[in-house]
Amino acid sequence: MQTRQLSQSNVNDFDFFIGSWHVAHRRLKARLVGSTEWVSFAGSTVMHKVLGGLGNMDDNVLELPGDPYRAVTLRSFNPDTHQWSIWWLDGRYPGTLDTPVVGGFEKHVGTFYADDTLAGKPIRVRFLWTMPQHDQPRWEQAFSPDGGETWEVNWIMDFTRSA
Repeated sequence: MQTRQLSQSNVNDFDFFIGSWHVAHRRLKARLVGSTEWVSFAGSTVMHKVLGGLGNMDDNVLELPGDPYRAVTLRSFNPDTHQWSIWWLDGRYPGTLDTPVVGGFEKHVGTFYADDTLAGKPIRVRFLWTMPQHDQPRWEQAFSPDGGETWEVNWIMDFTRSA
């Protein structure tokens, strides 16, 4: 799949996220089955730059009821394409790195896509990074079972700075 170059993206796109954060998670209990039941839980994130500034990484604590865990987000910037690749490593499955989403920022909104599978079926994955309020970023994940024609938002993370 070809991804388009986003001329506004640059190596400093995620600088707003450097530091320590409290996280309010909302996640659909089941995905792409018509579920409307959301699970809310707390968490924390600490983000810092890596790769001499061409990447960044966050260490996440997810206080999922009955199954708390840690995870790592790794992001790298390609200066040739002006795009980011984002990987997720779930501490419950330490040998599996998720398929990276790829994209960038346009008009202060980060949009990233990947083709993946869920329960053996092909899906399209979308991550959105927005800033609904000053210094309170939001990350949103959505899945599409029909190649991006329709989307089901299944996870929202709202961030507030830790003291």
